[in-house]
Amino acid sequence: MVTIGGRQLISADFYKILFGGEKIDLDENALKEVNKSYSFLKSFAKDKILYGINTGLGPMAQYKIEKEEQVQLQYNLIRSHASGSGKNIPNMAVRALMIARLNNFMQAYSGIHPEIPILLKDFINHGIIPIIPEHGGVGASGDLVQLAHLALCLIGEGEMFYKNYTHQCARVFEETGLTPAKVYIREGLALTNGTSCMSGIGILSVIKARKLLDWALMASAIINEVVESYDDHFSYELNRVKLHKGQNEITDRLQKILAGSRLVQKRADHLYNGNGKEEHVFSRKIQEYYSLRCITQILGPVLDTIDYAEKVILNEINSVNDNPVIDYRNDSVNHGGNFHGDYVSLEMDKIKIAITKLSMLSERQINFLMNEKLNNKLPPFVNLGTLGLNLGMQGVQFTATSTVAENQMLSNSMYVHSIPTNNDNQDIVSMGTNAALMAMKVIDNSFEVLAIELISLLQAVDFLGYAEKMSPITNTAYSTLRKIVPVFKEDSPKYKDIRRVSNYIQANDSLQ
Repeated sequence: MVTIGGRQLISADFYKILFGGEKIDLDENALKEVNKSYSFLKSFAKDKILYGINTGLGPMAQYKIEKEEQVQLQYNLIRSHASGSGKNIPNMAVRALMIARLNNFMQAYSGIHPEIPILLKDFINHGIIPIIPEHGGVGASGDLVQLAHLALCLIGEGEMFYKNYTHQCARVFEETGLTPAKVYIREGLALTNGTSCMSGIGILSVIKARKLLDWALMASAIINEVVESYDDHFSYELNRVKLHKGQNEITDRLQKILAGSRLVQKRADHLYNGNGKEEHVFSRKIQEYYSLRCITQILGPVLDTIDYAEKVILNEINSVNDNPVIDYRNDSVNHGGNFHGDYVSLEMDKIKIAITKLSMLSERQINFLMNEKLNNKLPPFVNLGTLGLNLGMQGVQFTATSTVAENQMLSNSMYVHSIPTNNDNQDIVSMGTNAALMAMKVIDNSFEVLAIELISLLQAVDFLGYAEKMSPITNTAYSTLRKIVPVFKEDSPKYKDIRRVSNYIQANDSLQ
């Protein structure tokens, strides 16, 4: 069990629930605090004007809501804002946003009835996934539209994915024996005001980006073996004089991956011992192309970006992002803008830029493998069949190029694309949900590009007969992936191979 409440969540908690299938338990003391927050608000709100309880919402906050209409206001908010469109947010991302929202409630600053976090926990543990469309959130009063779809399911009126099918909520509640949540004071506003959608997608993207980076590093190690490159470009001596943490960590990882390789070579053995001094035009390259030689300098910033984004997003997840904030500990209700998603939006923009650069590196490495005039040791398009008659990897290169081009276009910033809305009440917004969704798309795209590179590398290793000379770690990766895509000479459709490898590297660590 992963316990929520009374502690801060870390990435490993999300990983255990989303990928490891672990269930959630709620900390009993934290749940008592939730009830204290609810009881405090119930008493505090009796003779005071509080936004979203006895006032209208947004620019209509100037209108007073009479006591007999206050519960209806909460239902009206949920129903009216469940107005998203477009494709559904992927199931795993919805589960991540539910975990993030649950964690917010368990901090006891929302003034909600305890049955809300209990029901959210039950949704997650039962594998119930609300249907939430991509489009609608501007990331300012939080993820209003997306979270309204979550709220709609919690009150029993939306659509949910359960046991491989989409159902109306009533059927799922009946089958599981759960009871829809009710509104007591401000449950509608508490459910919809917050950054949990962008933050949930954000932390899932961080987890996936780390796995993607590991496999990109594996591919970069193998391609250096394929060309039998010199090892000084990933040496400690070269990289330690650059003071960036990410670059030096990438150096450490490359050293580990390539330990024991009989393919990478020492420059001193070939160029520092008097050999080749009679040559006027050297037969082998003195330095490799940047896509092979600058791995630490290119992937180092990617790692640093992921590390910092993880810190920021976890800070957001473990923060209170309601409005107003119900602070029973200090007998106060504080109005403000903690639902504004700028922190997440900026980090998601940075991640998608960094991952796009990673995909560009992979695409350039693919191009190197495809072009015999560049590599000078492989057939065109790593074609193991009959040249001219067979086409090898020619077709899949188009897919890699096209996908990277899409990444480049998606990497334009959402953080700076604020558009005023809500009768200018929300006059500057974060667009955090859009930024998070685009970052996730870029990451998913990059897994496809990397799958194409890995298949190309498998073919290259087999053409050269290098498998036995690889390092133990790269040889293990080669052998594992060859079970998914056996060596081929004859042309055949490759879309299923790409999908299988992409699915595998998304689900498994590179260092098995």
